[in-house]
Amino acid sequence: MRWEVGAQVALFRGGHNAVTGVQSQIAVSSIIGTKGVPNINPFDLKPGLTNSKLFARDRNVCAYCGNEHHEEELTREHIIPFAQNGRDHWMNVVTACRACNHRKSNRTPEQARMPLLYAPYIPSLWEDFILRNRRILADQMEFLMAHLPKTSRLHGYQ
Repeated sequence: MRWEVGAQVALFRGGHNAVTGVQSQIAVSSIIGTKGVPNINPFDLKPGLTNSKLFARDRNVCAYCGNEHHEEELTREHIIPFAQNGRDHWMNVVTACRACNHRKSNRTPEQARMPLLYAPYIPSLWEDFILRNRRILADQMEFLMAHLPKTSRLHGYQ
């Protein structure tokens, strides 16, 4: 059993019924749900960390100077640097412009006297769908936006 919402995005045609001559068809909507519960807890899944998803999570805003930049001017900045046993995970990275990343160097924000303007967070699965930056149809985006946590930075993203 499944449910569907949104616009029809495809129509698949099959064979013709030998008795009636009617051709079979299946219409597919842009959003399809299935009945039942998966055997996984979606809150245990952590989205993969990529620069493009990180920059989208942080809305292309440097965590130190607060300026918005083009993606090619941004870097993945480790709050606790690798040189101080920092790790590469969502809660230890923010978006930084090249100038701020260079200025901070291998120091923590406190050591560099460069306080963070926003805190890192792990995106939800709904946010991850948006952060993947695939072609999302308008009705699909509306569906995803309705499921974002209230605290998500992605509200208003599109």
